[in-house]
Amino acid sequence: MTQASDSPRVRLYVKHPLGPGQPVVLERDQAHYLFNVMRLGPGDAVEVFNGTDGAWLARVAAADRRGGTLECVRQTAAQRAAPDLWLLFAPVKKARTDFIVEKATEMGAARIVPVQTRFTNSERVRQDRLQAHAVEAAEQCGATHIPELAPMVRLDRLLADWDGARRILWADETPEAPKAGFDGLTPGPWAVLIGPEGGFAETERDRLRALACVTPVGLGPRILRAETAAVAALTLWQIHLGDWT
Repeated sequence: MTQASDSPRVRLYVKHPLGPGQPVVLERDQAHYLFNVMRLGPGDAVEVFNGTDGAWLARVAAADRRGGTLECVRQTAAQRAAPDLWLLFAPVKKARTDFIVEKATEMGAARIVPVQTRFTNSERVRQDRLQAHAVEAAEQCGATHIPELAPMVRLDRLLADWDGARRILWADETPEAPKAGFDGLTPGPWAVLIGPEGGFAETERDRLRALACVTPVGLGPRILRAETAAVAALTLWQIHLGDWT
């Protein structure tokens, strides 16, 4: 048996309850990653989390080519709630959409919603693939929650059903957009809205301007790519209204 260590090299999201002595049966892909890729064996440490029970130190109890079992030892971090923040974004090319989902997870978004606008280049997204990217990002960044990946929705339908109690920070790319000032804004339920590569259509801008829950902000004098705008807007929100304060 390998020498036991309390310093896990691997962090893993699992769909099992976690608690002292709780066995965790691995899925086949997880077993392959732990035992064939990372070369872990019985007694080796893994940190696991499930989105509700915090993070736990677990040890490999059994390992084989097709599966394996972990056993929880002790909690290493309490469950931490995500900020009440959604990211609404118009999907772009595959790799750049993956980047947006990854960074939104690292920035603490609780829900990620792909939005179909008039100028959105991608007409469909694979929700399961984006959810898998969110899981990988959470494993890497030390989060104890996984953001929900919602199905793609048309912007007009999203706004028609919008609950005005959740305010929207709209990254407005037009020259007349106000500078990113946060005076008077208060914490609470928020969403950050990022548009497509071609910007919003004028009818979409008019709809957004008409909503009392929408706060437009400019993101500087340069034109930002969609993925850059997403990171910039999420960073500003976190600094002024999120859990970085």
